[in-house]
Amino acid sequence: MVVLDTMEGVGNLEEEAQKRKERLKSLKRKNTNVTSSDSKNKDVSPLPRPMFRSYKPQDESLQQAKLQDAEPEKVDEEVKDLVEAGKEKVVLQDLDIASLAPRKPDWDLKRDVAKKLEKLERRTQKAIAELIWERLKQGSDDNLGAMLTMTDTRVLQDD
Repeated sequence: MVVLDTMEGVGNLEEEAQKRKERLKSLKRKNTNVTSSDSKNKDVSPLPRPMFRSYKPQDESLQQAKLQDAEPEKVDEEVKDLVEAGKEKVVLQDLDIASLAPRKPDWDLKRDVAKKLEKLERRTQKAIAELIWERLKQGSDDNLGAMLTMTDTRVLQDD
């Protein structure tokens, strides 16, 4: 059964290949018809005439295609306006000198580490408080007042 399926698949592929070949042949025929009609139209259309901007042709017949020299425009007024604008002194508004000064080379590292440092600072403060609390517990009852204040601050930190 498997062999029959593969044979049918091969037959299908051959049929599809034949269809593709026929389509390609028809497209080639269409393209040759289009190009032959285009070549007929090309014969009818006149060739473009050359226009000479900077070249001075020697032939008399080509002198007609030469463009006239361009006349420069009067720019005196525009130049005077620009000179007047340049003479006026521009008053700089309050500049923040800190924004103009270059940043230190490690500013981005400090920015990235800031959050981690905050967490570390909180943990350090808790660890110091716990160490003091343990020392007070191990100490004598003389420090009962200090233990009470530590207890109060510890409760506030937990909240």
